[in-house]
Amino acid sequence: MHTITDSPAQTAVADLIARSNRLGSDPRNTNYAGGNTSAKGTATDPVTGEDVELLWVKGSGGDLGTLTEKGLAALRLDRLRALADVYPGVEREDEMVGALDYCLHGRGGAAPSIDTAMHGLVGAAHVDHLHPDSGIAIATAADGEQLTSEVFGGKVVWVPWRRPGFQLGLDIAAIKDANPQAVGCILGGHGITAWGETSEEAEANSLWIIAAAERYIAENSKAEPFGPVLPGYEALPEAERRAKAAALTPTIRSLASHDRPQVGHFTDDPRVLDFLAAAEHPRLAALGTSCPDHFLRTKVKPLVLDLPADASVEDSVARLKELHAAYRADYQTYYDRHAVPDSPAIRGADPAIVLVPGVGMFSFGKDKQTARVAGEFYLNAVNVMRGAEGVSSYAPIDEAEKFRIEYWALEEAKLKRMPAPKPLATRIALVTGAASGIGKAIATRLAAEGACVVIADLDAEKARAAAAEIGGPDVAVGVAVNVADEAAVQAAIQKSLLAFGGLDLVVNNAGLSLSKPLLETTEKDWDLQHDVMAKGSFLVSKNAARVLIDQGLGGDIVYISSKNSIFAGPNNIAYSATKADQAHQVRLLAAELGEHGIKVNGINPDGVVRGSGIFAGGWGAKRAAVYGVREEELGQYYAQRTLLKREVLPENVANAVFALCTSDFSHTTGLHVPVDAGVAAAFLR
Repeated sequence: MHTITDSPAQTAVADLIARSNRLGSDPRNTNYAGGNTSAKGTATDPVTGEDVELLWVKGSGGDLGTLTEKGLAALRLDRLRALADVYPGVEREDEMVGALDYCLHGRGGAAPSIDTAMHGLVGAAHVDHLHPDSGIAIATAADGEQLTSEVFGGKVVWVPWRRPGFQLGLDIAAIKDANPQAVGCILGGHGITAWGETSEEAEANSLWIIAAAERYIAENSKAEPFGPVLPGYEALPEAERRAKAAALTPTIRSLASHDRPQVGHFTDDPRVLDFLAAAEHPRLAALGTSCPDHFLRTKVKPLVLDLPADASVEDSVARLKELHAAYRADYQTYYDRHAVPDSPAIRGADPAIVLVPGVGMFSFGKDKQTARVAGEFYLNAVNVMRGAEGVSSYAPIDEAEKFRIEYWALEEAKLKRMPAPKPLATRIALVTGAASGIGKAIATRLAAEGACVVIADLDAEKARAAAAEIGGPDVAVGVAVNVADEAAVQAAIQKSLLAFGGLDLVVNNAGLSLSKPLLETTEKDWDLQHDVMAKGSFLVSKNAARVLIDQGLGGDIVYISSKNSIFAGPNNIAYSATKADQAHQVRLLAAELGEHGIKVNGINPDGVVRGSGIFAGGWGAKRAAVYGVREEELGQYYAQRTLLKREVLPENVANAVFALCTSDFSHTTGLHVPVDAGVAAAFLR
């Protein structure tokens, strides 16, 4: 985009970004990445030196709450308005999106969104298009047009549903011209648009429309908009519902991932639980969402478990599988009913939203953020239904119109422009002992390659700090776990399931070492090391395997063993024996879990001194004493005794874990990979 140097232009853009950030930071005003804002102003054309009218508008796919100048599209207003003279009509309006490229100023900045025409054609200097729950409630009410008049008087005008595009821009521009007293409009089935001659005026008008709709609904809503409580469908106590959610998660993820693997998100927000506890929830859920921003992320309707809250996990699983088969058949029928010869191919028939009475909502997407946002959008839809049912009855847009947007050629083109997924996209990893050293390096690499990562460590504070450093809750979460305690392991796996909706990749890395001669090794030393590494790996693998099997998506279990599982050296009987135990667990589990598509492999590192928690905890000093070198020279000592004369770093171990979990090793299980720079005595035989 051409750099703005003119003061009026700078002011217009700065005001637009500030207004957008304020509006977008409040979920009452609009949802994530929903809506768009614009400003018109004058800048100097760098070619002619003359003034030129420009439109700055939020670009396609951007988020108002985090919008920056780079996220704006900049267009010549005279050229954009001239498009009305060549507009071929509503049947060919999609062609106008490509025509917008010929209106860009300089490089244009971000890609113009489908709503750009509306912002350019409406005769106001500043325009906001938003998706507030209260506004959509009026927009989706069966008598929305009458309610618009009743709620706002003549200041807000009703616009019947029309798919976003050039024609909608012409419609709203004409309505504004015909209603000079109006400050905005309600877009049937969709949202609101407001305008003003200054940025402050546009923002005030947007907020007034939202607040007026909220106030009207609050003052006029019936007491039970979703109907009376459905006996047996009330929310379970928190601990019970979260335990049931975790127990159902593997099955629900397997259903949502029938066509392609998905990451999940769980919420037991009280508004969801109240909705599912009410008698009208089956009818309303079947009507689906209405606002295009909603159903593009949630699909046209959710899958709803039709059992009471106290139904057993076994009964719930069986019924969910039956409902999933019916959902897929229904979605295929929906596609077949509306598809035309040039429609994009069906993108998958699995639900994006699964609702379980008494428990909560599971939402799914290609990554954690997408899954979380899908859930947030369905919560918006619940709010919309509550408002519409409270003052009228909920009447979303027609199914055929939903299909026209879901399988819109422009939407398909947007999807095809998305970057290719990273190698571990949609995979969810649990790494033990991951707050430092090798474990942290592994977690960091897996996250960098697209995985969601659970940092499990004895030190909860360090685990959370490592997760924050790696990328925050949409990428990594930290949980406390003592791997030698099965209840603690089960709790950590439950938290993993609720955080990311499943589990695919388990790395048994937690460990410690005591370097002592045989005669100085105590029973306590022996038990400690075997509890953490041999028993701990067994407990983690056992409880994770249950999840992997129930999901039916295959998976990986990787053991960080040691060169010492093969090589016999002095003064580490307890450590080396437990590492040999781990090494054989790899072979045993590979043989047992292969029928479920679960690969089990091991890594045998050696001499990982730098960044290692084990070496920093005293092991390094003791091993240095054994070898007669200074502790700070231990890494180089280990390097010089290898065939490659290279020091082994935590990142080298992480690289091997990553490689084993990629499709390149899809046919490899029961393998131990040395990461020791070459120790001939530890060669596998």
